[in-house]
Amino acid sequence: MGQPHLVGPDGTLTRMLRSGRVGSMIFWGPPGTGKTTVARLLAGATDLHFEQISAIFSGVADLKKVFEAARGRRITGKGTLLFVDEIHRFNRAQQDAFLPVMEDGTVTLVGATTENPSFELNAALLSRAQVLTFRSLNGEAVASLLVAAEAAEGRPLPLDAGARESLVRMADGDGRAALSLSEEVWRAAGEGEELTADALQAVLQRRAPIYDKSRDGHYNLISALHKAVRGSDPDAALYYLCRMLDAGEDPLFLGRRLVRMASEDIGLADPNALVITNAAKDAYDFLGSPEGELALAEATVYLAIAPKSNAVYKAYKAAVKVAKEGGSLLPPRHILNAPTKLMKSEGYSEGYQYDHDAPDAFSGQDYFPEELGRQSFYRPTPYGREAAIGERLEWLQALRRKRQGGD
Repeated sequence: MGQPHLVGPDGTLTRMLRSGRVGSMIFWGPPGTGKTTVARLLAGATDLHFEQISAIFSGVADLKKVFEAARGRRITGKGTLLFVDEIHRFNRAQQDAFLPVMEDGTVTLVGATTENPSFELNAALLSRAQVLTFRSLNGEAVASLLVAAEAAEGRPLPLDAGARESLVRMADGDGRAALSLSEEVWRAAGEGEELTADALQAVLQRRAPIYDKSRDGHYNLISALHKAVRGSDPDAALYYLCRMLDAGEDPLFLGRRLVRMASEDIGLADPNALVITNAAKDAYDFLGSPEGELALAEATVYLAIAPKSNAVYKAYKAAVKVAKEGGSLLPPRHILNAPTKLMKSEGYSEGYQYDHDAPDAFSGQDYFPEELGRQSFYRPTPYGREAAIGERLEWLQALRRKRQGGD
């Protein structure tokens, strides 16, 4: 259910089977999306012996036994589809053990993982296997799965229309969870009883959203929140903020990320953004939950509707690069203090002009090391407060050229 891009009429796996060539694969996707089921069906469709192990409970010794058994089958003309659940749990040395048996055809490996293969699996293993992505089941797919469960049981779920929709939402895209919840409903409902949405909530309580704060779900949602803010979409930004709060994310982590967004994506186009996000973080720290979340929501909306500029962010990165490459260059002597006679004799502080005493409170002197020359890092955008900043910098630059005897 819910994987037409893989098993539909023109799906990737369907095309593979039509061609008669099925190689090793990595199935990547959330729990309950059909990875194990598809692997079993694939073994049947290709007439391969299905062997399943779990990386949680298996080690190198277990792998050797599986490989030896596969070699024995191969002598008799029977191939092996080895399904490895949670393959990312194997360390890199264990993953390397698969390489020779994949290359010589002893096994067709199908590994399943909920984690991003790019980060969790060896490059050598990935180069020998095609990664197929399984998607969370949408509402229509979960509803179809419930119909299939009712057909298998020979009885309808004792739910009214509203409760049925609630059950689909509770499954949160996880087919296995949908079936488990259905079993609970059948066990809990009395003879002839039809549960409403409220009754269903009382029976099942509430299933926590699938979200691991140290894994892909965490990074995907914070990325979505950041990009919605950057894209000036307050509604989407609020949605992702609430998704993360609902899943149990640390609100202070979100507060810190909002402070970062204020500096990275808004900067001097609206300097108040940094003030407001810091205040929101402190407000949550002061109030706690649930009152403090409103301050985070206010800051999120403010950031989303604020004018955007990454000029300071880009200037900082450019300055870091030049600072690292330039080495230990001495600042020009005229801006160095001269607390001793020796330093005065070396020309320290000689020729320094005090800007407050200069016309327009601007001397126009150079402050970069002489070997480096003048640099330009900060280039304000024409948005928000930076428009006025840009005009001021142009005026100062014209004054600098005039004071230094330029055109």
